[in-house]
Amino acid sequence: MSRYVGPVCRLCRRETAASKTGEKIKLFLKGDRCLSRNCAVERRGTAPGQKTTGKSRTKVSEYGRQLREKQKMRRYYGVHETQFENYFREAARVPGQTGRTFLQLLERRLDNVVYRLNLATSRAQARQLVTHRHFRVNGRIVNIPSYVVRPGDVISIAPGSLKSTVFEANLEIAQSRRPPEWLEWNDQDKTAKVLQAPPREQIDTPVDEQLIVEYYSR
Repeated sequence: MSRYVGPVCRLCRRETAASKTGEKIKLFLKGDRCLSRNCAVERRGTAPGQKTTGKSRTKVSEYGRQLREKQKMRRYYGVHETQFENYFREAARVPGQTGRTFLQLLERRLDNVVYRLNLATSRAQARQLVTHRHFRVNGRIVNIPSYVVRPGDVISIAPGSLKSTVFEANLEIAQSRRPPEWLEWNDQDKTAKVLQAPPREQIDTPVDEQLIVEYYSR
């Protein structure tokens, strides 16, 4: 499957320029750089290819708003179009609020969980670490980033990986940052447990999932 290999900062600039509230939208595609002064959104919040005046090119329709929100959420989690649509279809089959279930499915992807545990500086790095067989779920090696964890699952780092420079640096960062409340990190054993499906109030993804439901329901 192909993947986006172009400059990722332009993606954040696109979402920021499309924001009606003027809020700076950061997809955190470059890890800690997104928190620094070097962040492209901080330096230049206009859309890619747009002049420095910052004026919008055209008036955005309701469909355009829905499409923009869908693209933002897809890029935030680093999911391809077909896979993203499959997640929505799966969420639509579950009784309850489709948007919330959809968001929970994406949050419970193994690569996202690794990122939420601060064991990777970005979702792209988390995806690579999972693919390279650095993590285990319930004692078994899982190298599929899209693997969806369940409440009660225990995630651990492969013993041989703990000595690598990447994990030494990331574990040091993890000690100073707390994971969301639906995840429990055991610093002594270097393991994590999924306590529950993430409630919406504990998901800080800056999207309006209802717009995405409307996009696929049109």
